Amino acid sequence: MQTHNLIQGSPEWHEHRATHFNASDAPAMMGVSPFLARSELLLQKHTGITPEVDPGTQKRFDDGHRFEALARILAEEIVGDDLYPVTVSNGKYSASMDGLNMGSDISFEHKSLNDAIRAATSAAELPEYLRVQMEHQFIASPGTTRCLFMASKWDDQDKLLEKKYFWYESDVALRDRIVDGWARFEKDLAEYVPIIHSEKPHANAIMQLPALAVQIRGEVLTSNLPAFTKAAEHFLANIKTDLQTDTDFADAEETVKFCDRAEKELELAKKAAIEQTVDIAELMRTIDYVKDELRSKRLMLDRLVKTQKEAIKSQILADARLKFADHLAAIEAEIKPIRLVYQQPDFQGAIKNKRTLASLHDAVDSALANAKIATDATAKDIRAKLAWYKENAVGYEVLFADLDRVIYKQADDFQMLVRNRIDQHKLEEKRKLEAERVRIQAEEQKKAEEKVRAEQQAELLKKQKELEVVQAELVAGQKPVPVIAQAPEAPKPALVKTDPKQAIVERTKPILITLARRELDDFRSRYSGIPELVMVMEEIESFMIATAPREEAKA
Repeated sequence: MQTHNLIQGSPEWHEHRATHFNASDAPAMMGVSPFLARSELLLQKHTGITPEVDPGTQKRFDDGHRFEALARILAEEIVGDDLYPVTVSNGKYSASMDGLNMGSDISFEHKSLNDAIRAATSAAELPEYLRVQMEHQFIASPGTTRCLFMASKWDDQDKLLEKKYFWYESDVALRDRIVDGWARFEKDLAEYVPIIHSEKPHANAIMQLPALAVQIRGEVLTSNLPAFTKAAEHFLANIKTDLQTDTDFADAEETVKFCDRAEKELELAKKAAIEQTVDIAELMRTIDYVKDELRSKRLMLDRLVKTQKEAIKSQILADARLKFADHLAAIEAEIKPIRLVYQQPDFQGAIKNKRTLASLHDAVDSALANAKIATDATAKDIRAKLAWYKENAVGYEVLFADLDRVIYKQADDFQMLVRNRIDQHKLEEKRKLEAERVRIQAEEQKKAEEKVRAEQQAELLKKQKELEVVQAELVAGQKPVPVIAQAPEAPKPALVKTDPKQAIVERTKPILITLARRELDDFRSRYSGIPELVMVMEEIESFMIATAPREEAKA
């Protein structure tokens, strides 16, 4: 914050105000000032020309300054500190404080007491233009946290008649609106094209028709009817029907009233003439002609005033809607694919009870500016969220098909939602990957087990075939049988004569059983984990157990 040693009203003070956004101008900029229209502020900033102060206004200013100086003493008692008037600035924002304490944390704002302030029961109920001005002061003086608002009224002897005060504290939402409002005002000022309206339309003087005078006595004695008719025709021919300005409309409305009066006066003149004679046909026809012409022109002009006013009003509204639509299109191009959610400005309500073109234009322009301020603020919020989203949700855009809806949540809620969705998606993907890994592992294990079983079964079949070959060769006597050394047996007397081949088979059975048991033991040690082979081995062993005892018994 900077302080400036400036005297209010001095050339240096005006020069400083010309280069800053000023607290006293903030209500007009926001379109809420009861004293200055937004369009008038734009014109003043564009031209650098401010209206001259008339004596009555200057008297009110002088009284306001006197009341302020007297009330500052009361304010110092309430604050418990000295208050000094000072001009401060913070960047482009400036304010002429009615009072600021030495710590710069408390300010003082004074106004002359009026009915609107009397009706307020708290700072929040003060008229909006006052709250806007004080909030702007907080922007210009960042260290100020509270403002003592006081309104008072004093008599000519500096005696206090009435006072009222409230403590005003910062409204963040209002502050954001003011910042956005000045940004919009700066853009509008750069593109501003002045529309000059007359200060107050007045109807031009209307050519007066001569008073129709007729005296008759069975015949027309005297009459200025020809001159009257000529004057009436000239008047009617020169009535302007191309209505564009407030002055045109004022002239037309006054002409309608004049024609109405003239019709009535002609009717009176006609009646007066008829009372003097019964049959003055030409006089009556002429009077009727002029009267009908006046009536026709009056009705036409009256309709024209109404229709042309409606046409101009409709054009003003259409232009405003088009400008707002163009503004929306530009914003949505920036925040694509998000569609902007906004409140449609009430242009129709803004022009209600507005009688002049100047007031129509100002009301619509203010409504348009406020709508742009609101949409700019919404777009600013969306741009910030989109920038964060694009940085933190790369690769996960498919999760946010409803982005155009959820982005309107509060920033913290929006960020939490985005993070939660991404985290849940990552967890779900991790679960899917783990499930897939387990499935693949199970399939691989199954394939390995099936391979082992196949190999073991093939090996078993191979052994069985080899055993069958050996048995076949032994039976056929085509292959010598290996002899396993055994303990010598006592010679036995041969009592029965046997077949030689049968004798070979009998002698080799123990050898084959011994070989089979060795192979079975080897097989059991290698393939005991396969249920199918275990069953086969159990059957083989059962067979050998059943066979071996008989062979041993024979031995």
